[in-house]
Amino acid sequence: MLGKVISDPTGLEGNAGQSNGLGLLDISTALHPEKQLRNVAGHLHLDHAAVTGYEIHSGITEGQGLSNPVCQLENGADGAISDDNMVLGTYVHGLFEHTDTCNALLGWAGLKDVSSPDYHATREADIERLADMIEDNTDTSALRKLLNLSTLM
Repeated sequence: MLGKVISDPTGLEGNAGQSNGLGLLDISTALHPEKQLRNVAGHLHLDHAAVTGYEIHSGITEGQGLSNPVCQLENGADGAISDDNMVLGTYVHGLFEHTDTCNALLGWAGLKDVSSPDYHATREADIERLADMIEDNTDTSALRKLLNLSTLM
């Protein structure tokens, strides 16, 4: 979407054809039947912050814009940063879940005095809070009985 063209030659997402992208990056993407799904690790080119996440996409991206990648992963470079340094795109999901990476991206975007929360600690605290709320407000004995779980617990 950030590139010049998105093509779908085999009609994976509808009628076969192509559409103009936003033209913000000098790239084009073609959809292919084989979906990419993998965990990835590496570092950002912005400040070498560690990157971990996952890719899930059916696109293959090509173009001159890839010569200025966002990150270096174990399996190669990924993403593109525009020549004017105003637009960034990557296939990696989960970048904002890691404090150092999130800080680097927010700093790149212009935020001063960046201090991202610890995503994993926040998520764990939210799960515990939900579990406590369920335990405090649910008749678990009646629920076990209703589900015929009384002998298992």
